[in-house]
Amino acid sequence: MSILDAIIQGIIQGLTEFLPVSSSGHLSLYQHFTGNSGEAAGVYSILLHLGTLIAVFIAFYGEIMDMVKEFFAMAKEVVKGKFDKNNMSGSRRMIFLLIISLVPLCFFYFITDFYNSLSTDKDIIVEGLCFLLTAALLIVSGKCVKSGGTTAENMTWKQALGMGIMQGIAPLPGLSRSGSTISTGLILGVSRDQAVAFSFIMGVPAVLAANLLEVPAAITGEVEINWMAALIGMAVSLAVGLGAIKTVKLLVKNDKFTKFAWYLIPLGIIIVGIGIFESITGTVITI
Repeated sequence: MSILDAIIQGIIQGLTEFLPVSSSGHLSLYQHFTGNSGEAAGVYSILLHLGTLIAVFIAFYGEIMDMVKEFFAMAKEVVKGKFDKNNMSGSRRMIFLLIISLVPLCFFYFITDFYNSLSTDKDIIVEGLCFLLTAALLIVSGKCVKSGGTTAENMTWKQALGMGIMQGIAPLPGLSRSGSTISTGLILGVSRDQAVAFSFIMGVPAVLAANLLEVPAAITGEVEINWMAALIGMAVSLAVGLGAIKTVKLLVKNDKFTKFAWYLIPLGIIIVGIGIFESITGTVITI
């Protein structure tokens, strides 16, 4: 990957990781049409996700630090036998809900290779279908949003589990992690602000785990990586990601989140059409 490719992919990652249009899907399309698909492209995608992971830490620093402080305070209470599960703050409840939401990832871990194969193959039909699925979730969630909604103080374990299951499905290329998890939260009755915050914070352990699994392969030389380009791409995805997070907060607050469905529907149809054409003719379209 060249430095120019890294910058372009960093911009794509930073924008599409948080906007409900699927970063994996758009990166997969870029890599497909520029002839950069393959195992190395999958590792680059993981590294670019690390840049947006740092953006989440920065954007939600207060919430994350509150949870870290509550975790150690709770551990101290458990040791002293003073823990009271019936009297928990919003931050403390978030810790339990976060753990619940991550349980499904233990099961989805065993199909990681399947997800990777879909992202790195030369077929883009799955990407197109998943764009359409994301659009459907956005439209449905827009019709389910209620005034108010559950917050950190009264969010239920079922809502957290539902968002966690969707996060486990979200690695499908073209299925937006933010779009699908936030939409699921809204469908289940979670408030707009809480759905956004929980979705992004919930993604931190998942993306971090993916990096811990993939980066060692790059460092040991199993996959050849241009580290200068990769670091530049990460920096770009971080900077662009910070702006995208602010945009998503405003879009959800102003009930504009579902508008992206009208971008994804024609995109999905076009990509499915191109994918079918490529499969029938055996010709891969590149730019």
